[in-house]
Amino acid sequence: MQEQEKTLKIRLQDANEALNLFGPQDGFLRMIQDHTPAKIVSRGEEVAISGSPEELEVLSHLFRVLLTLVRRGVKLTERDIVYAERLAREGLADELLELYDEQIGTTHKGKPVRVKTLGQRHYVTAIQKADIVFGIGPAGTGKTFLAVVLAVTALKSNQVKRIVLTRPAVEAGESLGFLPGDLQEKVDPYLRPLYDSLYAMLGVEQVNKLMERGMIEVAPLAYMRGRTLEDSFVILDEAQNTTHEQMKMFLTRLGFGSKMVVTGDVTQVDLPRGKESGLREAERVLKSVEEIPFVYLTQADVVRHTLVQKVIDAYAKADEESRR
Repeated sequence: MQEQEKTLKIRLQDANEALNLFGPQDGFLRMIQDHTPAKIVSRGEEVAISGSPEELEVLSHLFRVLLTLVRRGVKLTERDIVYAERLAREGLADELLELYDEQIGTTHKGKPVRVKTLGQRHYVTAIQKADIVFGIGPAGTGKTFLAVVLAVTALKSNQVKRIVLTRPAVEAGESLGFLPGDLQEKVDPYLRPLYDSLYAMLGVEQVNKLMERGMIEVAPLAYMRGRTLEDSFVILDEAQNTTHEQMKMFLTRLGFGSKMVVTGDVTQVDLPRGKESGLREAERVLKSVEEIPFVYLTQADVVRHTLVQKVIDAYAKADEESRR
């Protein structure tokens, strides 16, 4: 009701702080306005918010957390605004401050790497504690990149002696056999996302040096057969495209002093029709093994362009409707 409407004013320190909080051309402010019935007005270095007491409480919480991040020197992104608004409505926005306090690695350019969602923090914590971890979720949730960050950190701190990154050689509607070149040239493009994560953390030159010394290995899953991987950080990417035999073979490669991370998206299986995904089977078979956590990331953990999350949501909705 109109008589219950109240106004909250937030005072900023200067124009630069206002720019960082509101975003280019007040873009962040408009994003927040689109998700609230309250009225938000910025006048220079002041924000006036009018609305119900309940909505003012949510927005007060949201702006307080965002302003704290800005004053810590964090450069906010659209993704931060969307996620902070969602957390504020759940009464969890303060946990965003904790995420920015936790640095899990540093890129080769010196940029700190932090988890960006609560789901990612749960995933990272699981990897740090367990020897085998499954990370399952849609594209853009950071499953592979975060695993590579932790692998590089473990290698740098001598917790492991090498990093092994692998994928099953099943492609989305394409055939390696028709690609030009020898086996390595055929396989390298398919493994490119793994290389990209390594390059981001170590730089091309350092990655090449470590590969020459055998401290980093990037190879198709078939190369793992018959080996025992000790003192290694092993990552199996795109695990939804493994067969029963491949998944069992991979998991039984675990040696002493090693850690395994299995990542995949069970909605993106490229196996022949009628062939069960080794990842889906592993969920069923291993769920009773307490020492092997399964971490499920969701659309809320997507950290790519905000449109990626909308694409994922749209496809998920379409899939659900088609099953009715």
